[in-house]
Amino acid sequence: MAHKLSESDVRQHLASVPGWAIQDGELSRTFELASFPAALMFVSAVGYLAEAAGHHPDIVIKYRNVKLSLVTHDAGGLTEKDFALASQINALPKG
Repeated sequence: MAHKLSESDVRQHLASVPGWAIQDGELSRTFELASFPAALMFVSAVGYLAEAAGHHPDIVIKYRNVKLSLVTHDAGGLTEKDFALASQINALPKG
């Protein structure tokens, strides 16, 4: 099981994932894609990464905007798994 990060560790890790913020105890980011089909393709790529990591974000699609939220429920907060997946998501093409 992953261990919950301290607040200072969370702040330190946050610097490594540009565009992400802590919102209601979760690591969140909204991506604006070029179109609805591009948003769907992006979500599909996120799903592939999430499944490979065994760590699944909450996903909300509103037209071409995709909001992702990460938290490690069984640890009761944010863990290194959340930041690792956020980093992989940041590396995805956004077109």
